[in-house]
Amino acid sequence: MAEPTGKVLKIIQYGHPTLRVRCDPVTEFTPELKELAEAMFQTMEANEGVGLAASQVDQRIRLLVVNVPKKDSEEVTRVAAVNPEVLEVEGEWEYEEGCLSIPDIRDNVVRPERIKLRYQDLDGEAHELEATGLLSRVFLHEIDHLNGVLFVDYLSPVRRMIHSGKLKRMAKETAEQLGQEA
Repeated sequence: MAEPTGKVLKIIQYGHPTLRVRCDPVTEFTPELKELAEAMFQTMEANEGVGLAASQVDQRIRLLVVNVPKKDSEEVTRVAAVNPEVLEVEGEWEYEEGCLSIPDIRDNVVRPERIKLRYQDLDGEAHELEATGLLSRVFLHEIDHLNGVLFVDYLSPVRRMIHSGKLKRMAKETAEQLGQEA
């Protein structure tokens, strides 16, 4: 993977309050929004991710970036989506997920196999996109972040219990970094 050429942002970790906030819609399409999106792409790529929501870099706005390889191709789908909303879902499939804000935890999550999505680009132009498979999953995972939902919220109580020790440690470390009581 190429070294990032721009600004790499700090990814906040499990336990940070911003990860549980419903982000605000973007109403102004400014050069700063484009700079943030580019920094998010650089951050995601530097951390070998395929998606990143603004909330994961402590920005409470409805912006996400994805960079997902196309199946059986060298190409990627690279999108910055502002104010994304899911219009349709179809099917379901289970697949292992992880998260840059919850390192070292991976588990299977059931999500729709196909979605239809509406979003705005960085200039405010409206787009619709149909996504299947991994691309669908990444969009849904990142949209969840914009709504204050984490992939571990989908796990059964038994699966959550298996990860509870790591989650508690992460939350405690985050609280200590923020100077709060865990």
